[in-house]
Amino acid sequence: MNFFEIKSLEDISILRESSEVECKLANGKDGKGALPNDMWESYSAFANTDGGTIILGLKEKKGRFSISGIENIEQVRTDLFNVGNNRNKVSLNIISNNDVKEVNIDGKKLLVIYVRRATRQERPIYLNGNPIGYTYVRANESDQRLQLEQVKRMLAEQVEDSRDSEILPFYGMEDIDFESLRIYRQTYANLNPAHPWNEYDNQRFLKMIGGWRVNRETGEEGMTVAGLLMFGTHPVIQEKFPYYLLDYQERPEAKTEKRWVDRLTLDGTWSGNLYDFSRKVYRKLIEDLKVPFELKEGLRQEDTPVHIALREALANTIIHADYTGRASILVVKRPDMFGFRNPGLMRVPIEVALQGGEPDCRNRLLAQMFRYVKFGEQAGSGLPNILDGWKSQHWKVPLLHEATNPYDQTLLELRMIDLYPQKIVRELTSVFGDKFTNLTELERTIAITIYSDFYLTHHQLCTQISAHTREVTLALVKLERIKVICSTGEHKGKVYHRPDVEVPTPDNALGQFLAENLQVTKPKSLSEKHPELSPELSPELSPELSSVLLANESKWKELEKIAAPVKGNTRKLGREKVEEAIIKLCEGKLISLNDLANLLEMKPDTLRKNYLNPLVASERLSLAYPTKRHHPKQAYWSGVVENKKD
Repeated sequence: MNFFEIKSLEDISILRESSEVECKLANGKDGKGALPNDMWESYSAFANTDGGTIILGLKEKKGRFSISGIENIEQVRTDLFNVGNNRNKVSLNIISNNDVKEVNIDGKKLLVIYVRRATRQERPIYLNGNPIGYTYVRANESDQRLQLEQVKRMLAEQVEDSRDSEILPFYGMEDIDFESLRIYRQTYANLNPAHPWNEYDNQRFLKMIGGWRVNRETGEEGMTVAGLLMFGTHPVIQEKFPYYLLDYQERPEAKTEKRWVDRLTLDGTWSGNLYDFSRKVYRKLIEDLKVPFELKEGLRQEDTPVHIALREALANTIIHADYTGRASILVVKRPDMFGFRNPGLMRVPIEVALQGGEPDCRNRLLAQMFRYVKFGEQAGSGLPNILDGWKSQHWKVPLLHEATNPYDQTLLELRMIDLYPQKIVRELTSVFGDKFTNLTELERTIAITIYSDFYLTHHQLCTQISAHTREVTLALVKLERIKVICSTGEHKGKVYHRPDVEVPTPDNALGQFLAENLQVTKPKSLSEKHPELSPELSPELSPELSSVLLANESKWKELEKIAAPVKGNTRKLGREKVEEAIIKLCEGKLISLNDLANLLEMKPDTLRKNYLNPLVASERLSLAYPTKRHHPKQAYWSGVVENKKD
């Protein structure tokens, strides 16, 4: 774990940028210091997420920290280990002496506790002897309780090294799609023409590759989960995994909300198993792939690094998926990127997975089956191969990240965007000279990323750059200090941008322009909207005002048509349909929370918490005023706002 070194008050002022830091006063009743009880919720949350730092002896007021100090620091340190080793309070202590440091600033002592990410075998880390209701994860800057279903999944991950080796009673060869198996066997025979397995019957062949297994301790014999997923038929697979869903979408534009032009999903026209999905989708992914061919010893190399990267990405998505999860497997092809999503979180930290060499595959038999037909490399090497493939084209570094809302999922984005756009590099070099060229690679990357966009939050920068949050924080502080970038807002509402960019707020000129020109509102009567006018005055007396009101009313009627299929039926239709409607309603225009609630016939709080907040977090929706998240005039938009002020 990368420790956040604290040496001065300036270091403490930086802490408010990081969601992986929790500060506690730890004064105790006598003011001399005591271990705070609520510290253990943060301990559980950090251990179950990505690790973090807990600092005792700091006072927080309005997002800023000051030093209070701990007088009896040795007693607090002793209590930390005593409580941490008490199984009635904490399920497991993962803190060692090297993880606890005393820091002295201006004569006052702080206790800094580094909590690493717990391993899969150690999670969940829970409190009070009960994982149900007392298991926490870190979300932004808060500790949140895990739901029952998530706790059960974490417990299953803890004890099951491979999730696909289970023998399925009452499933047999009649549940296999024999055409899928035939194609697999033909591919295997082409790669291994002299192998003795080619002579075996189907059941014995399945046994050799892991699709059929015998438990030698109990004598139980049957198809494995891997065999069913790989070669079964969709209806039978869904009997075992009710949430099983495979989806490939090709979208014509670089916009999340645009509909697909080609789609492969479980519609009954094909087997619906993983092997057929991998074959069909891979062909679609590499079709029209604009990668120059290479010559090696006079022969054209069809299998370029990009082909290998896409094959690895697809294989990783399939073999690391948690098929008991509610999220679907989703593969998206767009002109600017390839996207891959699988249900389930990472089993190892992202930074470890990106380096390779420490595999912890969720479905080892599936990985083995794919490897037999050269679809996917040896365990642990997949992600480095993907990085190498993208690096060979000088494209933006692939982004691997996790999401827990609405369901646990892992996402990989392979963007075909030049890492360093030459136009931006030339501009930064021209304006700042040596000040820019002398920056570290991370600092240059952050500056270029910010200059390539309108504005970005700390979280967005961390995910786009795939760097550790603390490293990004320190780089941003330096870039702002030397005036390469600027920031607007405070704490959670803070965004970073070019010095010449104005970020919209409800009170500045750009914000007022957006509200007046791009926001669509529920029409009001003339007297409601302009009480200064007499009710007797006809709109004809103010043709300009009349025109504005009529235009808004026309736009509102268009929105009502979009919302009609969803209005009042949000519970029946399901999350995906509601989200699609919200995104379409907000496309290219601003709409307030209350107006969206009116259109969809939903309670504003329910709409905001269950739909709008997750859509904003996943960047499918944007805020009109990013620095004032909870402002009463806040509005939402999606896609490109055509009339954005220059």
